Amino acid sequence: MDIHSDSYKIAALSGQEEAVEVIRQAESALAQLTGIKDVTLIAYEKTEH
Repeated sequence: MDIHSDSYKIAALSGQEEAVEVIRQAESALAQLTGIKDVTLIAYEKTEH
């Protein structure tokens, strides 16, 4: 997968374990609901552009 955007960049969540755990829980819930084995959510943050 190749995602490009001038308005957003991948959010750096190192040191924010609570935020990462919320994302993991959401991935797990979506996998259960959809029946898709591997669901990956990507956190983005808006850039200055």
